[in-house]
Amino acid sequence: MRQICATLAALTESARHELLTFDDPAACLGLPIPEPFLELAGTCVRTAQRVATVRQIVPRHALSRVTAADAAGAAHLPGRARLTQSIPFKMIVVDRAVAVIPLDLELLYNGLLLIRDPVVVQALVRAHHAWWETGDEVPARPLPPGALPPHLRPVLEALLAGLTDETAAARLGISGRTYSRRVGELLAALGTTSRFRAGAEAARRGWL
Repeated sequence: MRQICATLAALTESARHELLTFDDPAACLGLPIPEPFLELAGTCVRTAQRVATVRQIVPRHALSRVTAADAAGAAHLPGRARLTQSIPFKMIVVDRAVAVIPLDLELLYNGLLLIRDPVVVQALVRAHHAWWETGDEVPARPLPPGALPPHLRPVLEALLAGLTDETAAARLGISGRTYSRRVGELLAALGTTSRFRAGAEAARRGWL
């Protein structure tokens, strides 16, 4: 148990650029969590606050269950997180160099498979990217009425800059489909169907 925790701690602390995860925070609800893993959770949060890119994918049912249970604040996810209908298995990928998958696919402390083969790691990164593109942003704390949702600000700035959808999507690191969807969200939030009127309405609301 402590060897598994030490291995995970060393891997997460070694991250310099990116952490990608599939996680189900509700998988352990109702189960006794070994103390070393409670300590490991703090290490992971500190690492996530330091690394430039953290992308967590969580199944929708898990977040609602964890939030309802108030499981030690586990629903407060560091970095960026998205909700999907399901996840294929739990996973951690560190700097696209090593991947960690639990042997039983759910509970990390029952044993780990460490994958360093670059072809397999890249395949897992691509799988994570595909799930990420289909996910929705984790809802944050409620915004004040009439406030601009944070994930739409870059879209507004891209519209005001006159960027094409392709250029804007590339700069934001998202697919063209995701960018188009967010443009639709922004226009709906502004109460207009016109991209030309969006800037004026955003200025009127004090979003600029």
